[in-house]
Amino acid sequence: MLIGELADRVGVPSQTIRFYERRGLLPAPARAANGYRSYDASAAARVRFIRAGQSAGLSLVQIHSILDLRDHGQAPCAHVAQLIEERAADVRRRIAELTALQHELDQLRERSRRLDPGDCSDADICHILSVAGSPAPA
Repeated sequence: MLIGELADRVGVPSQTIRFYERRGLLPAPARAANGYRSYDASAAARVRFIRAGQSAGLSLVQIHSILDLRDHGQAPCAHVAQLIEERAADVRRRIAELTALQHELDQLRERSRRLDPGDCSDADICHILSVAGSPAPA
């Protein structure tokens, strides 16, 4: 199949397929006599796998490592499980950071409701974000 047909089959633009090829995620396809790329059904399965990995939050580098294992005849399942565990830990860590940020923003919002903009000095720039007595950042 031609690149446009592959793109339609897997639901990505042709440029995405070319990008995957340049990154080594897709092997170089066979070329027809006219120079057009010619893909087989395995290319569609591989692009779907790449997209599934991205949907799970894996980077293209991580997905490449999975594909590399498979291409060398190894089952990558243990590696995938480890990557998923690491990604889940990252998500938990990010959720904790976002929860702390939400709390801080809620406090600043409440502070903004109590303060009078007329009391703001040029030195404060905006007293909602100013903390009295805190040292200036370096």
